This record gives sequence, C-alpha cells and structure tokens, in this order.
Amino acid sequence: MPRQLDVVLTASAPVIWGSTYIVTSQLLPPGYPLTAAMLRALPAGLILLLVVRQLPERRWLGRVFLLGALNFTLFWAALFVAAYRLPGGVAAVLGAVQPLIVLLLARGWLGTPLSRGALGAAVLGLVGVALLVLQPHAKLDPLGVGAALIGAGSMAAGVVLTRRWQPPVPALTFTAWQLTAGGLLLAPLAFALEPALPPLSVRNIAGFLWLGLFGAAISYFFWFRGIARLGPAAVTSFGFLSPLSAVVLGWLVLGERLGRVQTLGALIVLGSVWLAGRINRGQTRIAPPTTPETRAL
Repeated sequence: MPRQLDVVLTASAPVIWGSTYIVTSQLLPPGYPLTAAMLRALPAGLILLLVVRQLPERRWLGRVFLLGALNFTLFWAALFVAAYRLPGGVAAVLGAVQPLIVLLLARGWLGTPLSRGALGAAVLGLVGVALLVLQPHAKLDPLGVGAALIGAGSMAAGVVLTRRWQPPVPALTFTAWQLTAGGLLLAPLAFALEPALPPLSVRNIAGFLWLGLFGAAISYFFWFRGIARLGPAAVTSFGFLSPLSAVVLGWLVLGERLGRVQTLGALIVLGSVWLAGRINRGQTRIAPPTTPETRAL
C-alpha cells in the first residue's frame, strides 16, 4: 500500500500541471509568461520555507540553485517560448521526449539499467501524446523547436539530479529550497523583460493562487517526493499524464472536441504509464542516506 500511495501522489502532480493551460488562458492576464512563472514559484517557495523553517547549508547552495534553474527557471522560460512560437500540439510532442532523456541520463549519472521495456514504454507514450494533441499541417519554427527541446532536456536533467543530490532533509524542505531558488532566478528576468502587471481582478488572483498552491507547492512536493522514493525512471512516464489532463480539461470545461484519434492517443498514454509502472515495480523504493561525497558528480 505505501508504494501504491507514492505512485498515486506522484502521478497527481502532472495531472495538476495539465490545468496550467486552461488556468493561464482563462484566468490570468495575457502577455506575462515570465511574471506568471515567477509568481508561481517564488511565493510558494517562500511560504514553504516559513513552514519548514530551514535554509540550505552553504555547501548545498550551488546545487539547490542549479536544480531550481533546471526544474523551474530554464524549463518554464523555454516552455513559454515554445508555447508562443509553436502550435500547442507540436510543443507537447517535443516536450514528451523528456522521459527518453531521463532514461539516458539516469543510465549515465545514476547507473540505472536501461531496459528495452522502459524505452518501449517511453516511445509508446510519445506516440500517444502525438495522437492526442498533434494537429495535421502543424508548422515548425526552428526557435520554438529548439526551446521545446531545451525545456525537455532541462527538466530531464533536473529530475535525475534531484535523485542524485538528495540532502538529508524532508522532501517538503527540498521542495521549498528549489521553488525559492527557481523563483529568485526568474524574478530579474520577469522585471527586465516584461512590463508591470495591470491591476488584478478576482479571477486573476484566483488563477495565481491555483498555480502557486496546487501547480507549484503541493504538486512539486509530490513530484520530488516521488523521485526520491520511486526513482527517476519510475516517475518520468507520469509526465505523459500532463497533456492528457490538459486535453480532458479542455473537453470538460471548454467544450473542446475529443475525437477518435485523440481517444486512441489517450488510451495509449494510459497504457504506456501502466507498462512503465509494471517494468519499474521491482526497483528499490528508497535510496540509502547520501552524503556530499557519494553524490558528487
């Protein structure tokens, strides 16, 4: 039962992230991607810091800021560039290469065995996402494609290094450190590149609260907890649930059509997640305590 609970909580994170598109498009003021990302990460991180009341030791500061940059600053910035320059389906499919990158990085950095079954599940999930969101005659923009691939690589590296660098603190504390670091790095970008926010409406405030509380603090706590307990190879396939969640919410909330091809894609995504779970079920759940020496690159 504990492992099943870990799986459910970890999988709930990308399901929550799937709400980002609908919340951003329906509740937030348009044209402030970096500001929205900063307000999603920094307040959540600071609130969690007030809860845990523990700052990282000096020897962990460099790693925490690197993880914050990979998991939030670079990833979210690249994600927004890709979203603006590519059709949503293309951006989602390119982002879905992340599990493949995670498997390769985990093999090199963690020594995790690279099985054909895990690779097959990742490719199957990529096909499912393509059927789910990719539209015919989608146009490719080189800068947008590059940004999407950079974002996928950044998040993949963040996932693996989050597992490699496990400080002797609870997952909630580690989440607070990374969110705060990522938000601090996003702040100067937002202030330099975007105008000041207009007066916020109740809908705007509700959107920012959702993204900060559920889309950042709670979901990333579940995500980083899952990485520590289940390992990167086991959790990365859950990322396919994010575009699936976005499509389902669009169907339920916005009345968007869900055709036969999209339904097939959704079933393939669910099948790939199930297959990946079966393959990784025998892996060790919790790694032994780590030290800076054993986790050094």
